[in-house]
Amino acid sequence: MSSPPKRPSAASPPGGRQQRPGKAGSALALDLQIATFAGASKHAALLGHSKVKRWMAAALRGPAEITVRIVGEAEGRALNRQYRRKDYATNVLTFDYAREPVVSADLVLCAPVVVREAREQDKPLEAHYAHLLVHGTLHAQGYDHETSERDAFEMEALEVLLLGMLGFPNPY
Repeated sequence: MSSPPKRPSAASPPGGRQQRPGKAGSALALDLQIATFAGASKHAALLGHSKVKRWMAAALRGPAEITVRIVGEAEGRALNRQYRRKDYATNVLTFDYAREPVVSADLVLCAPVVVREAREQDKPLEAHYAHLLVHGTLHAQGYDHETSERDAFEMEALEVLLLGMLGFPNPY
């Protein structure tokens, strides 16, 4: 993973949106990391580099350098506690460093939380990962669902559209 986040955040601050994601030809330099934890090999097999890159590129409006790290419960909890002061593991953390001229960010997904949520929501694990990766990629570009109802509606509608283009059902 890159250097530690510059600010504690689960989501990027609002603003900075100038055009819609999904621009054809968006260049993504992806570093996909699978941490060592129980069941890591199952997640590594499911999340091939080209598949993850395709999902995330659909949500990009321009070039990006993003590290995706799939972690276990302990690392997910430690990062959430350290950077958000919340003592539990969450599904995805987005650490955005820059948006212009190239998006630079780290996405950390906690595999046990993703598995648990997929089971609770009765959806395939692959579909839930695709949703969270699109979601995190949008956050890295300034989209935020925690600032207002309007922003939440805009972000969710975009997620539904992008996931539909990728062949996944509405995640909500």
